[in-house]
Amino acid sequence: MPTGLFDLGEKVAVVTGAGSGIGAAIARVFARQRARVVVLDRDEAAARRTVDEIGAAGGQATASACDVADGEQVARVFGRIVADEDRIDILVNNAGIAHVGTIEGTTEADLDRLYAVNVKGVYLCARAALPAMIKRGGGVILNMASIASLVGVPERFAYSMTKGAVHTMTMSIAIDYVKQNIRCNCICPARIHTPFVDEYVARHYAGRERETLAQLAAYQPIGRMGTSEEVAHLALYLCSDEAAFVTGQAYPIDGGVLVA
Repeated sequence: MPTGLFDLGEKVAVVTGAGSGIGAAIARVFARQRARVVVLDRDEAAARRTVDEIGAAGGQATASACDVADGEQVARVFGRIVADEDRIDILVNNAGIAHVGTIEGTTEADLDRLYAVNVKGVYLCARAALPAMIKRGGGVILNMASIASLVGVPERFAYSMTKGAVHTMTMSIAIDYVKQNIRCNCICPARIHTPFVDEYVARHYAGRERETLAQLAAYQPIGRMGTSEEVAHLALYLCSDEAAFVTGQAYPIDGGVLVA
């Protein structure tokens, strides 16, 4: 049981893209720290699996299907959360999609798809959560950016564009709502070893999985990829009262990439 440090104390935390990977880890860690977690994911079955894991560990969580790129659906889901819980204390905008390619290898459809999820999705969810936070006198928004919003990463043109937008949206929300006691920060991970990474490597590098994973690990000077739980622990700090003086910041969790 939590001892008080980083205790989320019955706060309502909404985590998007929490059906797997980093989002699921954040949901589990927040629930362990006594938050009531609302797990959102396009894949409702995946969201329910995260909720089942949380319930089995004694935590509180509910699941809803939500496509963060669909404005009507976001408004409906967040309206239901506020009706059921009467509050939203924490929003973690974790849902996102990846793309590999230079500008020449990025189609207009690719760009539109990345923008819709990674940029518009953050905008829609933050806009939907803010009125409830303002009404209750404060809250925390945490966005998932990327190391690609801070440095150049080869063949990540569209992805870097979207994560740069997440970074600047974070600063804008922070300055616009600081007087309403709403904090907004973002996390900038380097490569994190998630099931998505394993699936992507298996699909695109069949027969070279071990070599490819080794290359992904070597990108970080520390010699490995990060874990979802490591990102979740940073998220816990930034969403807790212990981080009450922190807003408008981008926090790298990168295994030494920025100092190499």
